[in-house]
Amino acid sequence: MTVKADVAETKDSAEKTTVKDAEKTLRALAERLEKGMQEVLEIAKSRTKVYAEGAGEQLGTAQEYVTERVREKPLTATFTALGVGVLIGLLLSGRNR
Repeated sequence: MTVKADVAETKDSAEKTTVKDAEKTLRALAERLEKGMQEVLEIAKSRTKVYAEGAGEQLGTAQEYVTERVREKPLTATFTALGVGVLIGLLLSGRNR
């Protein structure tokens, strides 16, 4: 072999090694990123569950409150609901014009 051929072979070998190292590094980074995203997703799921439970409890409390008020004053509740319905209807019909 000539020196020129040895240099070319060494260069090719170095380039292949560099590419292989880069591939390994990128794969390792991709795996770390995937694991991190999975952890974030699990945290988000658990927090969402807590917030959903809290919202469900508040909705139940609000429903009980409204039900009690309607039982206490059914006519007032009926006219209030009618008035709110008419107001919403007017607001929505005003948008279409």
